Amino acid sequence: MDLSLARLRMLRELHRRGTVTAAATALHYTASAVSQQLAQLERDVGTRLFERRGRRLQLTDLGVLLAEHAEEILASVERATQALEDAGETVTAKLTAGVWASVASGLLPDALTALARTHPGISVRTRELAPESTAAAVRDGALDFSFVLDYSNYPMTWDSGLERAVIAVERIYAAVPPGAVPSASVTLAELAEHPWIVAPARSHFGHATRLAFQSVGIAPRIDHEVEEQATAMAMVASGLGVTLVSDLGLALRPPGVDIVALGDVLTRTVSLAYRTNTARRPALLLVVDAIRTTAAAKGLGADTVPAEVETVAPQAETFDPATKGPRLV
Repeated sequence: MDLSLARLRMLRELHRRGTVTAAATALHYTASAVSQQLAQLERDVGTRLFERRGRRLQLTDLGVLLAEHAEEILASVERATQALEDAGETVTAKLTAGVWASVASGLLPDALTALARTHPGISVRTRELAPESTAAAVRDGALDFSFVLDYSNYPMTWDSGLERAVIAVERIYAAVPPGAVPSASVTLAELAEHPWIVAPARSHFGHATRLAFQSVGIAPRIDHEVEEQATAMAMVASGLGVTLVSDLGLALRPPGVDIVALGDVLTRTVSLAYRTNTARRPALLLVVDAIRTTAAAKGLGADTVPAEVETVAPQAETFDPATKGPRLV
Protein backbone atom coordinates (compact mmCIF):
# COMPACT_ATOMS: atom_id res chain seq x y z
CA MET A 1 0.00 0.00 0.00
CA ASP A 2 1.49 3.33 -1.11
CA LEU A 3 0.04 6.14 0.99
CA SER A 4 0.46 9.76 -0.10
CA LEU A 5 1.27 12.19 2.71
CA ALA A 6 -0.68 14.92 0.93
CA ARG A 7 -3.78 12.71 0.78
CA LEU A 8 -3.36 11.66 4.40
CA ARG A 9 -3.25 15.35 5.32
CA MET A 10 -6.53 15.90 3.48
CA LEU A 11 -8.06 12.92 5.28
CA ARG A 12 -6.93 14.31 8.61
CA GLU A 13 -8.52 17.67 7.87
CA LEU A 14 -11.79 16.04 6.81
CA HIS A 15 -11.81 14.13 10.10
CA ARG A 16 -11.09 17.29 12.09
CA ARG A 17 -13.47 19.64 10.30
CA GLY A 18 -16.34 17.46 9.15
CA THR A 19 -16.79 18.71 5.59
CA VAL A 20 -14.79 18.64 2.38
CA THR A 21 -15.33 22.39 1.96
CA ALA A 22 -13.89 23.17 5.41
CA ALA A 23 -10.94 20.84 4.83
CA ALA A 24 -10.25 22.43 1.44
CA THR A 25 -10.36 25.93 2.94
CA ALA A 26 -7.87 24.95 5.66
CA LEU A 27 -5.48 23.48 3.11
CA HIS A 28 -5.96 26.18 0.46
CA TYR A 29 -7.32 23.83 -2.19
CA THR A 30 -10.63 23.75 -4.03
CA ALA A 31 -13.28 21.39 -2.68
CA SER A 32 -13.28 19.47 -5.97
CA ALA A 33 -9.50 18.93 -5.78
CA VAL A 34 -9.80 17.55 -2.24
CA SER A 35 -12.68 15.29 -3.27
CA GLN A 36 -10.64 13.87 -6.15
CA GLN A 37 -7.62 13.22 -3.94
CA LEU A 38 -9.72 11.56 -1.26
CA ALA A 39 -11.28 9.32 -3.90
CA GLN A 40 -7.77 8.37 -5.04
CA LEU A 41 -6.79 7.63 -1.43
CA GLU A 42 -9.75 5.27 -1.17
CA ARG A 43 -8.55 3.47 -4.32
CA ASP A 44 -5.01 3.33 -2.95
CA VAL A 45 -6.23 1.69 0.25
CA GLY A 46 -8.63 -0.65 -1.55
CA THR A 47 -11.48 -0.29 0.92
CA ARG A 48 -14.32 2.14 1.61
CA LEU A 49 -13.20 5.12 3.63
CA PHE A 50 -16.21 7.39 2.97
CA GLU A 51 -19.94 7.28 2.58
CA ARG A 52 -22.47 9.84 1.46
CA ARG A 53 -24.95 11.23 3.99
CA GLY A 54 -27.06 13.57 1.91
CA ARG A 55 -24.64 16.07 0.42
CA ARG A 56 -21.99 15.42 3.05
CA LEU A 57 -19.05 13.01 2.76
CA GLN A 58 -18.64 11.14 6.02
CA LEU A 59 -15.88 8.82 7.20
CA THR A 60 -16.58 5.13 7.66
CA ASP A 61 -15.16 3.31 10.68
CA LEU A 62 -12.12 2.36 8.60
CA GLY A 63 -11.84 5.97 7.43
CA VAL A 64 -11.74 7.14 11.04
CA LEU A 65 -9.12 4.50 11.83
CA LEU A 66 -6.88 5.64 8.98
CA ALA A 67 -7.42 9.32 9.94
CA GLU A 68 -6.22 8.58 13.46
CA HIS A 69 -3.12 6.86 12.10
CA ALA A 70 -2.63 9.82 9.73
CA GLU A 71 -2.19 12.06 12.79
CA GLU A 72 0.62 9.82 14.02
CA ILE A 73 2.22 9.47 10.58
CA LEU A 74 2.28 13.21 9.91
CA ALA A 75 3.64 13.94 13.39
CA SER A 76 6.36 11.34 12.80
CA VAL A 77 7.29 13.02 9.51
CA GLU A 78 7.74 16.32 11.36
CA ARG A 79 9.97 14.65 13.93
CA ALA A 80 12.03 12.98 11.21
CA THR A 81 12.42 16.31 9.40
CA GLN A 82 13.69 17.96 12.56
CA ALA A 83 16.08 15.07 13.25
CA LEU A 84 17.60 15.37 9.77
CA GLU A 85 18.07 19.11 10.21
CA ASP A 86 19.72 18.51 13.57
CA ALA A 87 22.11 15.94 12.10
CA GLY A 88 23.12 17.88 8.98
CA GLU A 89 26.27 19.95 8.74
CA THR A 90 24.25 22.82 7.28
CA VAL A 91 20.59 23.66 7.86
CA THR A 92 18.43 22.91 4.84
CA ALA A 93 14.65 23.23 4.94
CA LYS A 94 11.57 24.47 3.11
CA LEU A 95 9.13 26.36 5.32
CA THR A 96 5.73 27.86 4.57
CA ALA A 97 4.68 31.03 6.40
CA GLY A 98 1.37 32.78 6.89
CA VAL A 99 1.59 36.53 6.27
CA TRP A 100 -0.51 39.59 5.61
CA ALA A 101 0.26 42.75 3.64
CA SER A 102 2.18 44.89 6.13
CA VAL A 103 4.52 42.16 7.40
CA ALA A 104 5.00 40.79 3.89
CA SER A 105 6.13 44.20 2.67
CA GLY A 106 7.67 45.67 5.82
CA LEU A 107 9.57 42.79 7.45
CA LEU A 108 9.97 39.72 5.27
CA PRO A 109 11.97 41.09 2.29
CA ASP A 110 14.89 42.31 4.42
CA ALA A 111 14.73 39.31 6.77
CA LEU A 112 14.72 36.71 4.00
CA THR A 113 17.48 38.50 2.11
CA ALA A 114 19.67 38.42 5.22
CA LEU A 115 18.77 34.78 5.88
CA ALA A 116 19.70 33.79 2.32
CA ARG A 117 23.18 35.25 2.81
CA THR A 118 23.92 33.28 5.96
CA HIS A 119 21.80 30.15 5.46
CA PRO A 120 21.06 29.67 1.76
CA GLY A 121 19.66 26.19 2.37
CA ILE A 122 16.55 27.59 4.09
CA SER A 123 13.69 28.44 1.74
CA VAL A 124 10.57 30.28 2.96
CA ARG A 125 7.37 30.36 0.94
CA THR A 126 4.46 32.57 1.96
CA ARG A 127 0.67 32.46 1.89
CA GLU A 128 -1.32 35.61 2.50
CA LEU A 129 -4.14 35.11 4.99
CA ALA A 130 -6.21 37.29 7.26
CA PRO A 131 -4.32 37.79 10.58
CA GLU A 132 -7.22 36.05 12.34
CA SER A 133 -6.71 32.85 10.29
CA THR A 134 -2.96 32.31 10.43
CA ALA A 135 -2.65 30.65 13.85
CA ALA A 136 -5.32 28.06 13.02
CA ALA A 137 -3.52 27.23 9.76
CA VAL A 138 -0.33 26.58 11.73
CA ARG A 139 -2.13 24.40 14.26
CA ASP A 140 -3.68 22.35 11.46
CA GLY A 141 -0.37 21.81 9.69
CA ALA A 142 -1.09 23.90 6.58
CA LEU A 143 1.70 26.33 7.59
CA ASP A 144 5.00 25.84 9.40
CA PHE A 145 4.72 29.22 11.13
CA SER A 146 2.75 32.43 10.86
CA PHE A 147 2.68 36.01 12.01
CA VAL A 148 0.06 36.69 14.68
CA LEU A 149 -1.14 39.83 16.47
CA ASP A 150 -2.00 40.96 19.98
CA TYR A 151 -3.35 44.46 20.59
CA SER A 152 -2.58 46.16 23.88
CA ASN A 153 -6.32 46.46 24.53
CA TYR A 154 -7.27 43.12 22.92
CA PRO A 155 -4.88 40.16 23.40
CA MET A 156 -5.64 37.08 21.34
CA THR A 157 -6.82 33.79 22.78
CA TRP A 158 -3.87 31.42 22.65
CA ASP A 159 -3.87 27.80 21.48
CA SER A 160 -2.10 25.45 23.90
CA GLY A 161 -0.68 23.48 20.96
CA LEU A 162 1.23 26.50 19.69
CA GLU A 163 4.19 28.52 20.90
CA ARG A 164 5.21 32.00 19.84
CA ALA A 165 8.19 34.28 19.68
CA VAL A 166 7.68 38.04 19.97
CA ILE A 167 9.08 39.78 16.91
CA ALA A 168 8.05 43.43 17.04
CA VAL A 169 5.91 45.97 18.83
CA GLU A 170 4.14 48.48 16.60
CA ARG A 171 2.72 51.82 17.64
CA ILE A 172 -0.63 52.89 16.21
CA TYR A 173 -0.97 56.32 14.54
CA ALA A 174 -3.76 58.42 13.10
CA ALA A 175 -3.74 58.76 9.31
CA VAL A 176 -5.59 61.91 8.23
CA PRO A 177 -6.04 64.08 5.11
CA PRO A 178 -3.38 66.79 4.69
CA GLY A 179 -3.83 69.64 7.17
CA ALA A 180 -6.76 67.99 8.97
CA VAL A 181 -4.78 67.90 12.23
CA PRO A 182 -2.41 70.86 12.66
CA SER A 183 -0.86 69.62 15.92
CA ALA A 184 1.89 67.02 16.42
CA SER A 185 -0.45 64.58 18.14
CA VAL A 186 -4.16 63.93 18.40
CA THR A 187 -6.52 61.89 20.56
CA LEU A 188 -9.34 59.66 19.43
CA ALA A 189 -11.81 62.02 21.11
CA GLU A 190 -10.47 64.92 19.03
CA LEU A 191 -11.08 62.88 15.88
CA ALA A 192 -14.58 61.83 16.89
CA GLU A 193 -16.33 64.24 14.51
CA HIS A 194 -14.49 62.99 11.45
CA PRO A 195 -15.85 60.16 9.29
CA TRP A 196 -13.86 56.99 9.94
CA ILE A 197 -12.40 54.21 7.80
CA VAL A 198 -11.78 51.10 9.89
CA ALA A 199 -11.33 47.35 9.61
CA PRO A 200 -14.46 45.18 10.00
CA ALA A 201 -15.47 44.33 13.55
CA ARG A 202 -14.80 40.62 12.95
CA SER A 203 -11.08 41.34 12.50
CA HIS A 204 -8.64 41.78 15.39
CA PHE A 205 -7.74 45.29 14.20
CA GLY A 206 -11.37 46.28 13.78
CA HIS A 207 -12.35 44.95 17.19
CA ALA A 208 -9.37 46.61 18.90
CA THR A 209 -10.25 49.92 17.21
CA ARG A 210 -13.84 49.78 18.44
CA LEU A 211 -12.67 48.92 21.96
CA ALA A 212 -10.38 51.96 21.84
CA PHE A 213 -13.36 54.14 20.87
CA GLN A 214 -15.39 52.73 23.77
CA SER A 215 -12.57 53.28 26.25
CA VAL A 216 -12.65 57.04 25.62
CA GLY A 217 -16.43 57.22 25.45
CA ILE A 218 -16.93 58.02 21.76
CA ALA A 219 -19.01 56.43 19.01
CA PRO A 220 -17.65 57.95 15.79
CA ARG A 221 -19.35 57.62 12.42
CA ILE A 222 -17.84 54.72 10.48
CA ASP A 223 -18.41 55.36 6.80
CA HIS A 224 -16.15 52.68 5.34
CA GLU A 225 -15.01 49.22 6.45
CA VAL A 226 -11.96 47.82 4.61
CA GLU A 227 -9.53 45.01 5.41
CA GLU A 228 -6.15 46.43 4.43
CA GLN A 229 -4.32 49.43 5.88
CA ALA A 230 -3.12 50.37 2.38
CA THR A 231 -6.73 50.55 1.15
CA ALA A 232 -7.80 52.60 4.16
CA MET A 233 -4.98 55.10 3.62
CA ALA A 234 -5.83 55.40 -0.08
CA MET A 235 -9.34 56.40 0.98
CA VAL A 236 -7.89 58.90 3.47
CA ALA A 237 -5.85 60.41 0.62
CA SER A 238 -9.11 60.89 -1.26
CA GLY A 239 -10.57 62.83 1.67
CA LEU A 240 -13.08 60.13 2.67
CA GLY A 241 -12.18 60.07 6.35
CA VAL A 242 -9.50 59.20 8.90
CA THR A 243 -8.07 55.87 9.98
CA LEU A 244 -5.53 54.16 12.21
CA VAL A 245 -2.29 52.70 10.90
CA SER A 246 0.57 50.71 12.44
CA ASP A 247 4.32 51.19 12.07
CA LEU A 248 4.64 48.50 9.39
CA GLY A 249 1.61 49.89 7.60
CA LEU A 250 3.43 53.22 7.13
CA ALA A 251 5.50 51.63 4.35
CA LEU A 252 2.27 51.37 2.34
CA ARG A 253 1.29 55.06 2.77
CA PRO A 254 0.33 56.82 -0.47
CA PRO A 255 0.94 60.54 -1.13
CA GLY A 256 -1.62 62.87 0.39
CA VAL A 257 -1.81 61.34 3.87
CA ASP A 258 -0.58 62.94 7.10
CA ILE A 259 0.58 60.61 9.89
CA VAL A 260 -0.03 62.01 13.37
CA ALA A 261 1.04 60.56 16.72
CA LEU A 262 -1.89 59.15 18.68
CA GLY A 263 -2.26 60.52 22.19
CA ASP A 264 -4.21 57.42 23.26
CA VAL A 265 -1.61 54.70 23.81
CA LEU A 266 -2.40 51.76 21.54
CA THR A 267 0.15 49.23 20.36
CA ARG A 268 0.16 45.83 18.76
CA THR A 269 2.61 43.00 19.29
CA VAL A 270 3.68 40.98 16.26
CA SER A 271 4.75 37.41 17.04
CA LEU A 272 5.59 34.25 15.13
CA ALA A 273 3.43 31.24 15.98
CA TYR A 274 4.57 27.65 15.44
CA ARG A 275 3.58 24.21 16.67
CA THR A 276 4.99 23.14 20.03
CA ASN A 277 6.47 19.97 18.56
CA THR A 278 8.54 22.04 16.09
CA ALA A 279 9.71 24.68 18.57
CA ARG A 280 13.31 23.39 18.57
CA ARG A 281 13.55 22.97 14.80
CA PRO A 282 16.85 24.63 13.76
CA ALA A 283 15.52 26.14 10.51
CA LEU A 284 12.57 27.67 12.32
CA LEU A 285 14.77 29.16 15.03
CA LEU A 286 17.03 30.72 12.41
CA VAL A 287 14.02 32.28 10.68
CA VAL A 288 12.83 33.69 14.00
CA ASP A 289 16.29 35.20 14.57
CA ALA A 290 16.38 36.78 11.11
CA ILE A 291 12.91 38.35 11.36
CA ARG A 292 13.45 39.55 14.93
CA THR A 293 16.78 41.14 13.94
CA THR A 294 15.12 42.91 11.02
CA ALA A 295 12.38 44.25 13.28
CA ALA A 296 14.94 45.56 15.78
CA ALA A 297 16.84 47.30 12.97
CA LYS A 298 13.62 49.09 12.06
CA GLY A 299 13.17 50.28 15.65
CA LEU A 300 10.34 47.83 16.35
CA GLY A 301 11.98 45.56 18.91
CA ALA A 302 9.97 44.49 21.96
CA ASP A 303 11.97 46.93 24.14
CA THR A 304 10.46 49.90 22.24
CA VAL A 305 6.98 49.52 23.76
CA PRO A 306 5.89 52.34 26.12
CA ALA A 307 6.33 51.42 29.77
CA GLU A 308 2.63 51.81 30.58
CA VAL A 309 1.61 49.15 28.05
CA GLU A 310 1.75 45.52 29.10
CA THR A 311 2.54 43.19 26.22
CA VAL A 312 2.75 39.45 25.86
CA ALA A 313 6.46 38.66 25.62
CA PRO A 314 7.15 35.02 26.51
CA GLN A 315 10.68 33.69 26.65
CA ALA A 316 11.55 32.13 23.30
CA GLU A 317 14.33 30.02 21.91
CA THR A 318 16.64 30.97 19.07
CA PHE A 319 19.16 28.83 17.21
CA ASP A 320 22.82 28.95 18.18
CA PRO A 321 24.89 28.00 15.10
CA ALA A 322 27.96 27.36 17.26
CA THR A 323 26.30 24.55 19.25
CA LYS A 324 23.62 23.66 16.65
CA GLY A 325 21.09 23.91 19.44
CA PRO A 326 18.65 26.37 21.02
CA ARG A 327 19.45 29.25 23.30
CA LEU A 328 16.94 31.19 25.35
CA VAL A 329 16.46 34.90 24.71
